[in-house]
Amino acid sequence: MPTSLQSTKVPDAGPTIAEIFGPGGLLEKCMPAGYEHRRSQLEMAERVDEAFRTKRHLLVEAGTGTGKTLAYLIPAIRSGRRVVISTATKSLQEQLYAKDVPFVQKHFAPDLKVAVMKGRANFLCRQKLHQMEGQPVLKGLEEMDWYAQIRDWERLTETGDRAELSFLPDDADLWARLDARRETCTGQKCAEFNSCFITAMHQRAAEADVIIVNHHLFFADLALRQDDFGSILPEYSAIVFDEAHEIEDVASDYFGRQVSNYRFEELARDAEQAVRLTRQGGPTLLRRVTRVRERSHEFFDRFPPREGRSPFDPAARASFLEQNHAAYQGLTSAVKALETEIAALPAKAEELVAVARRAAELRGELTFLMESSEKNYVYWFERRNKGVFVAATPIDVSTILRERLFEAFDTVVLTSATLAVAGRFDFLKQRLGLEGTRERVLPQEFDFKQQAMLYIPPRLPDVRDAGFAAQAAEEIVRLLECTEGRAFCLFTSYSQMNQLFELVRPRTRFPLLMQGAAPRSVLLERFRATPGAVLFATSSFWQGVDVPGDQLSCVIVDRLPFAVPTDPVVAARVRALNEDGRNAFSEYQVPEAVLALKQGFGRLIRTRTDRGVLAILDNRIQRMQYGRIFLESLPEYTLTRDIAEVQRFMRAPG
Repeated sequence: MPTSLQSTKVPDAGPTIAEIFGPGGLLEKCMPAGYEHRRSQLEMAERVDEAFRTKRHLLVEAGTGTGKTLAYLIPAIRSGRRVVISTATKSLQEQLYAKDVPFVQKHFAPDLKVAVMKGRANFLCRQKLHQMEGQPVLKGLEEMDWYAQIRDWERLTETGDRAELSFLPDDADLWARLDARRETCTGQKCAEFNSCFITAMHQRAAEADVIIVNHHLFFADLALRQDDFGSILPEYSAIVFDEAHEIEDVASDYFGRQVSNYRFEELARDAEQAVRLTRQGGPTLLRRVTRVRERSHEFFDRFPPREGRSPFDPAARASFLEQNHAAYQGLTSAVKALETEIAALPAKAEELVAVARRAAELRGELTFLMESSEKNYVYWFERRNKGVFVAATPIDVSTILRERLFEAFDTVVLTSATLAVAGRFDFLKQRLGLEGTRERVLPQEFDFKQQAMLYIPPRLPDVRDAGFAAQAAEEIVRLLECTEGRAFCLFTSYSQMNQLFELVRPRTRFPLLMQGAAPRSVLLERFRATPGAVLFATSSFWQGVDVPGDQLSCVIVDRLPFAVPTDPVVAARVRALNEDGRNAFSEYQVPEAVLALKQGFGRLIRTRTDRGVLAILDNRIQRMQYGRIFLESLPEYTLTRDIAEVQRFMRAPG
């Protein structure tokens, strides 16, 4: 029989946190055999519970193995308040909803109502699906087959969530023509509004006690509230951020501005579809759409061909516009002509009105990005594969977050395994504008001295030395022999990854995998399934990857993960701190790198029985004064500079 955590009106009713999480407590009785009481989980739950009761903010670093999900979920339910839980990714949302929520409902809170909210592009638009029926807009037999399967699924699904469609490839263009993105939505004027999956999602959220979102949706909502465009989430009074170390970057994206050739292409594609499905506008309007597409290609093709981010400060933009004025004017004029053509139609379907409104917004964004000189933004552009992105990012989001988040809500809980630098939260609080918060670094649940060895090679040259790569490759080969493969080799740049991969490949017997050769999920599955596999990867594999057990027994990091100093956003933030009389290297660049290294090393020890080696090939960690901060921030691994010690450690019984 479930034990109720709360009464509807009295948050303190029901068992105490100690009675739930303590030794021999309710949680231990509900868990499968083998579960052990965790002191850190009890302490975290008590601190989160106190934060909800006293309406205070809380920072809590909780290492892997703490059981932090239940340590914030159960106090959130006990609070009797509507709480938003924001996770780093959609997969973490699903894990929370499919695993932890049912457990709590079964054993503690049978009447608990929980809703998952995702971005609109994750959901099917019924109106678009029905409009497409019988229209000559499908491309080839494959799309026709996918459409038929989606049509059958639409009659059965309760959520309309694309995650249910295992047959549809990630890059299928058909979904982009069927999804429920805001830009193409006609809202309450839509004939399918009452049966809409988005409407249903909002209704579930409005009735829920706990709403599970991801950071992207949360900050999209917060930015909309800022601009008075309404909101995505229903009213709530408290927030829990899981994987909170990511929120500065996500907030920077959503409080900034960005356009790309993709957005103009999507506008043209959606406009064409609207013309064909509504049978309004005809050939004249389609010619206007074609002109937008052509002018977009001409404009974005003028950006330099090199991959990566480049600064685009006012002087650089003025020079660019001087050389490419005709291409810029051609694009803005083509978009304006599309708006005018739709406005001139005697009767306009809502789909076309939405296209015109979106065209005006996109034109305004482009004008801002090309002509504005607001000093609190850093301007940049990026070529990424076939995409060209032009953006303005806030140099500092601390003021925005303090006003819009921490002063607007009385209880914000931030947790992650990587929040503190040398045991302190000063860096995170400064970056996020967080003041007057309770804070705690919880004791580790794992015995890192016994479970992990930190190896720093004694004789490698400086990472900036021309001979570093060749000697680093030799060191990697030796390490792989000690650990029998079963390793992640993590790099701070693609060029370094590619170079070391080519140097190591002919000299080792273990199967090597490299990021970029297949989608991330496929690579991970291959790694788990291939005995002795070694994965070469960059930043996207430094976090959010879970490979418990012997299959991952070694993590090798080529160099301390300092952000690229020439990146426009990093450079602008460094410059702003230095101009303010502060030391950007010690206050920003070192702490950022420390947290990134903690994330990378967090891949290795995931359970109490995991064992393995962590290797840093960058001798600055012992040679430079700032290296001490890295070592003080890592768990107490057994430290060695002797490869023979590594070999003995790996051969010792677990």
